[in-house]
This record gives sequence, C-alpha cells and structure tokens, in this order.
Amino acid sequence: MSEIAFENVSRTPRAGVKGPGAAAWLTDLGLPVPQAPNSWLPLSGGIIARLGLTEFLIEGPESAKLAAPLVHGVYPVLRQDTALVLRGDRLNDLLLETCSVDFRALDPAVRPVVLTSMAGVSVTVIPCTENGVPYTRLWCDNTYGEWFFETLTGIAGELMQLSQQRNQGATP
Repeated sequence: MSEIAFENVSRTPRAGVKGPGAAAWLTDLGLPVPQAPNSWLPLSGGIIARLGLTEFLIEGPESAKLAAPLVHGVYPVLRQDTALVLRGDRLNDLLLETCSVDFRALDPAVRPVVLTSMAGVSVTVIPCTENGVPYTRLWCDNTYGEWFFETLTGIAGELMQLSQQRNQGATP
C-alpha cells in the first residue's frame, strides 16, 4: 500500500436535513438514526451521520429517500461537499501535521464524527477501520475543495520525502 492514498468520492450522492423534527422524520423514512450527536451508522452502501442534536448527513444510495416531502420542523441542508477518503500507513502523520485532533485517541468502533479544522479548512471527519487498517472519510466546503486536496497531497508528498530521506540515512 502507498504511504498515503487519496480517493475523491465527491460524486457520491449525499443529502442533509436539520430541525427539531429531523430525527423522527428520518425514522419514518425507515432510516436508522444515530442516538448520540457526533456519531454515525452504516447504511447499505453509505452512512448516516448525526452532526449535532438536530442535523444529519446521509451519503450513498439511501440519500435519495430525502427527496420525500418534508414535514414541519424538518429543513433541507444543501450538501455539495468535497468528499475524500484518506488511507495509508502514514495517514496519522498527515492528520497530526494538518489538524489538532489526535485521531489515534478515538475508538472507530464507537463511530465518532469529528467537526474540526484541517490546514485551516473546516472539515467533518469520520475515522474508520477496514480489516484492521485505519482510514479517514472527510468532507469540506466545495469552494475549498481543490485547494484543500492540493494542500493535503503536497503535505503528504513532503512527509513521504522525509520518510525516504530518513530511510536512506539509516541504511549503511
């Protein structure tokens, strides 16, 4: 596996809702609702994240259910985020370089959602594992998307160069 890999998943369908009636409305649509704020649940081919007490992000095929007529107390949230998946054995180094949150301290099994800043851009981050290998899903405002992606890949490149230089200096 490369040291840090980036996958742009911005074309994955997503939608959002918020309001005092949002959780009940989502339940009526047959979607599971995370009980705690800043947590998420898996859906068939996607996720549902509770971003606070009354705001939700739904990504994947199930987001089409949010086209149903809204009810009183439920308001749409336009989701045109840049969405990325980051993985690799140097992922934590990149996260520590760009963000003040140490994601190693979080247990992916409890499905946390972290609202923070990376490289000066507000992001929503979900730390995950797949077959014991950590990866991170993140979303940011699409107006920063291209700059954010270029900045992260540039920093990742610098981290890999430093790693290679260290490895070359360590060999006889």
